[in-house]
Amino acid sequence: MIDINTVKRVHFIGIGGVSNSAIAEILHHNGYQVSGSDIADSELTKRLSDKGITIYKGHQASHIKDAELVVYTAAVGDDNPELSDALKRHIPCLSRAEMLGQLMIGYNMSIAVSGTHGKTTTTSMLTRIFNDISYNPTALIGGDFSDIGSNVLIGDSEIFITEACEYKGSFLSFYPQIGIILNVDEDHLDYYDGIDQIVDAFLKFSSNIKENGLLVVNGDDFNARKVINGYKGRTLTFGINTTCDYTAKNIVYNDNGNPSFDLVFKDSVIKRINLTLPGQHHIYNAMAAYIAAIQIIEDSDFIVQKLATFKNANRRFERIGNPNDILLIDDYAHHPVAIKANLEAARRMTSIKRIFCVFQPHTYSRTKELLHEFSRAFFSADEVIITDIYAAREKDPGDIHAKDLYHELLKENVNAKYFATFDEIENYLKSIVTSGDLVLSMGAGDVYHVTKDLDRLLTDR
Repeated sequence: MIDINTVKRVHFIGIGGVSNSAIAEILHHNGYQVSGSDIADSELTKRLSDKGITIYKGHQASHIKDAELVVYTAAVGDDNPELSDALKRHIPCLSRAEMLGQLMIGYNMSIAVSGTHGKTTTTSMLTRIFNDISYNPTALIGGDFSDIGSNVLIGDSEIFITEACEYKGSFLSFYPQIGIILNVDEDHLDYYDGIDQIVDAFLKFSSNIKENGLLVVNGDDFNARKVINGYKGRTLTFGINTTCDYTAKNIVYNDNGNPSFDLVFKDSVIKRINLTLPGQHHIYNAMAAYIAAIQIIEDSDFIVQKLATFKNANRRFERIGNPNDILLIDDYAHHPVAIKANLEAARRMTSIKRIFCVFQPHTYSRTKELLHEFSRAFFSADEVIITDIYAAREKDPGDIHAKDLYHELLKENVNAKYFATFDEIENYLKSIVTSGDLVLSMGAGDVYHVTKDLDRLLTDR
């Protein structure tokens, strides 16, 4: 593995990705000469260009020039002209995850947040807690976070906070001081053979935690408990329904569905925590963030106050608008467990009469492998509207279609419709939604356009 301290010129293939762009910005801030390429311009590439980073549109071998190190995303294949040329010229190459792992080595207090769901929210919570002159952390978040106006915060302390994604074993390149496992579910089945292999990956991630480090893990999660059984280091567990080190008791939800609860440590109440986010799943996220933070920050009141005023990152139950008393919310949820949790959170909102969920399946492989689970994730919605699959990194194999999910929903007696285009969805919803309704767009693709367009259309109606 190359020592990044021995190079100065770094080129990123796929620099427009959320994580790659953040790493590039950190290196640029630290004095490296940074360049990068991507297939399309974006807000992220524009932001990097405005900071003085050289950005190329498209991929060509000439873009590498005199780079001493090349960093590439997981989606880049050996046939990429830039990566192919770098390998031919024996220029050291690192995957995005390997680069991030190398970067983390320079920080004595690193926190890596893993889990099938909740990584961005929990990482944002930790960023809010530590984003203070007393701590001055560096943080990488999987989405723009309003607190910092970006997806990256660059500090000058020993504190480093990042998401740790399990896709293609990316998080196995990380060696954190504190590792968090929020949950472990079946996902990324285009890479993993099944849940046993996924659990094994999380166990390997936990084994990478530094010898004097800490594993913070959800004791309520069936598969996460398997990791606890195989981990030999120090562990702190959190949960609601099981006997854990930290538990949430006396949970109460307000009219907006936001929970408050007593945080209990070994039968002693520590603090009452109030959240501004709806849903039980955020109790778990907040507990994980608190436990990690209290290892560094002694003032528990400070942590609780930061959590009480926390607003989530973009596309995480993000309020788009409320035209004519019709609430429009967008969320990144693209896995059955996350969909179910968000719809149950919406159902707790007492002012809502009907919930219309617009779902865009993300990747053909996930839709096919989890079709049955998807069909049972939408029971809390009054009506579900399915649109075409967002391909992302995949090509259409021809054996799965969004209509397959639509038909499975009908079999489960879910009130569902299918539309191929966003225009059809928007025109349909515009004609039927009334005061007190909620339209919730969900998916990791570009379905957010539906609620953003509806905000304009319903205002003009």
